[in-house]
Amino acid sequence: MRQHLSGLLLLLPLAVPIDAIAQEAHDAVNDANNPLTPKITINFQDYYIPSFIDTPGDPVANQFLLRGLIPSDMFGLPQLLRFTLPIATSPDVPSGYVTGLGDLTLMDVFILPKQGDITFGVGPLVVLPTATDESLGSGKWQVGAAGVVVAPQKWGLLAALATYQTSFAGVDDREDVNLATFQPIVNINLTDGWYLRSSATWNFNLESGNSYIPVGAGIGKVFQLDKGITMNAFVEPQYTVWHDGPGAPRWQIFAGLNFQFPIRR
Repeated sequence: MRQHLSGLLLLLPLAVPIDAIAQEAHDAVNDANNPLTPKITINFQDYYIPSFIDTPGDPVANQFLLRGLIPSDMFGLPQLLRFTLPIATSPDVPSGYVTGLGDLTLMDVFILPKQGDITFGVGPLVVLPTATDESLGSGKWQVGAAGVVVAPQKWGLLAALATYQTSFAGVDDREDVNLATFQPIVNINLTDGWYLRSSATWNFNLESGNSYIPVGAGIGKVFQLDKGITMNAFVEPQYTVWHDGPGAPRWQIFAGLNFQFPIRR
């Protein structure tokens, strides 16, 4: 009996490091998926859309997104400067398809003081009509706002990103923009950097009424590279469960490769 007790006492000091390592890995996965993590971030993301709802000709489309995030303490306020530049291939009736740049979106999210474990961010949004073809962009200058909430959990991460944008100038004969989006984010952490994810963005076109709600279910893995660099690879099929009007993706595949770089001070 004494030998068994002695063995257990010898193992107890090992439990603390093991728990600490598991918690560190859990936190690393959450940080890699947290939209408010204050690290320099480069995202290579892609939406492949093989099927649309109520669209003749069975077209396909693809949108590659180059995204970046730069933390800043400008004016003494912690904030995240984020840009998104699409490179899209879209149906172009009657010529077939067109590929080029889409509209550039800039966002400046101010990080508010934490409320317990919950972090909030809010800030302005601007869209520049940089599209190289009218089928790839709105042709309108737009302004709006974005809000983010992040709530880490023992099992993963809950978050949401909401945006609103409206046009104020641009090509006169193009439709005005009045758009709201909502992106719920749910991650369930597994082991060895693996996690399950759902992050489909709901789109509500308040101008035309054409709106849709997709739901995603995917998997990803976070890799710890040299010098504190994190790589996050994922794939997430998304299916539209509700739509109002034609032209919504019936289903799409969202995949990405995200890199986070620690800030050296």
